[in-house]
Amino acid sequence: MIRRAIRRLLVVAVVGVIAALAWVPMMVGDYGLSFAINIASYTVLATAWSLFSGPTRYVSLATVAFFGIGAYSSAIFIELLPWPVVLLIAAGAGMLVAVIVGLATLRLTGVHFVLFSFGLAELIRQLVTWFEAKGTRPPGRYVFTDMTAAHIYWQLLALALLVFGVGILIGRSRFGLALQAIGDDETAARHSGIYATRIKIVLFVLSTVFMSLTGAVMALRWTYVDPTIAFNPVISFTVLTMALLGGTHRLYGPLLGVVPLALLLEYLVARFPNYFSIAVGVVFLLILYAMPRGIAGLVDRLVRKPA
Repeated sequence: MIRRAIRRLLVVAVVGVIAALAWVPMMVGDYGLSFAINIASYTVLATAWSLFSGPTRYVSLATVAFFGIGAYSSAIFIELLPWPVVLLIAAGAGMLVAVIVGLATLRLTGVHFVLFSFGLAELIRQLVTWFEAKGTRPPGRYVFTDMTAAHIYWQLLALALLVFGVGILIGRSRFGLALQAIGDDETAARHSGIYATRIKIVLFVLSTVFMSLTGAVMALRWTYVDPTIAFNPVISFTVLTMALLGGTHRLYGPLLGVVPLALLLEYLVARFPNYFSIAVGVVFLLILYAMPRGIAGLVDRLVRKPA
């Protein structure tokens, strides 16, 4: 009876939080809504990154590659097709690239995968630039839509709830147990009959779908997309820093990193715009040195600490 009561209270609390978050556009001004959109987008990106990199311990810098694919899919098709179809195209394009990349690279480990993932974003950026130039047009597209900032926020909020839901389902499944085994010792997992490469590819594809969808939605916010904006490597490093700050060993960890770091970055952009990239690098190094398990790790230590 007590457990049922606790579960009901948790459900009520979760529903209340979701309702409050959905009401944000009606409670804040334009600046507040813009900041809420940034929080929602980075929450999806950091959680999706952690969904793959957390259990497998692969450090991926390819976030912006799939984000940019989604953004350009939106820019190309937004005036030609209904919005749900555009989202399907963005997800499908990201999924196709992820499958190809996963089959080719997820046998790599350590620094080799890090370097490849970083190079992938640059390669796709150059290909998009070449494609735009080949079409005898400047490398950039305007994105015209009737959707308001509130609509963009609600879509990102829905994506955030969906990625959390997927993470919970994975954590409670046999798939999640296999991922945990792979993260602990991939060689031992293979000897136990776990198809490690296949599982990593599935998870990699799943995480990149959320990244591509986030890019598609954020393109509506920017109104103009070009390769330097859509494939800006700072996005990958910012997502990585947020995930590590929050802690990748817990599903809620990235969220703990998104909010404080977003506030810090907002301050740095306003006060020190010329040193923004340097500041992100310094923050990243401090996080690695001072909090290797992130804020979630500190919370775990406090909870487990004897009175």
